[in-house]
Amino acid sequence: MDIADAVCGILTAAHCALAMVVEIHNINRATSTGKDLSDHLKYSAEHIPATFVYAAINVEREGLFTGVRGKQIAARCVMKYMGNFPYRAEWRSMIALMKESLRLHDHGHGSLVLLAKYLHSRTGGSISSLSHLVCVAAISAIADGSERITRRSLESIPVDHSTQSDSPRTPDDGDGEVGDAA
Repeated sequence: MDIADAVCGILTAAHCALAMVVEIHNINRATSTGKDLSDHLKYSAEHIPATFVYAAINVEREGLFTGVRGKQIAARCVMKYMGNFPYRAEWRSMIALMKESLRLHDHGHGSLVLLAKYLHSRTGGSISSLSHLVCVAAISAIADGSERITRRSLESIPVDHSTQSDSPRTPDDGDGEVGDAA
């Protein structure tokens, strides 16, 4: 545990208040590596005075909380079920922040926010689907020289399989927005 002690010491000295561990559903506790990682998570949570957030999908079905080690982790956790974003002000704010990170020369201020309802319809409120869609659209806009994201360009990009299979969507989402946002 020498490395674990060093990491705990550094994070404690740095006054780490929040530790996020993502994709814990990938821990395979049937392997010695998975067992060691499980033990390290428990050890870290006991020795670092921080709030630990573990993010995963289907965590209960993956068996992370079963067996002796799993029950020890489960005893230290409060489960919070999350879903996709509903179409509310937070969704529009997130899209506005994404727009600000784009460096497209011909993409007007607030233009992506005008497509917020359409983007929600296309992605089902999934952050990962939204991120992929906007990223591919931005790369395409740079490659074709247009330097802007439009509804037409977004319609030409397929969404991920998970989003497609969860809820089929049509390009006409009935939001009253027609054509391209400038």
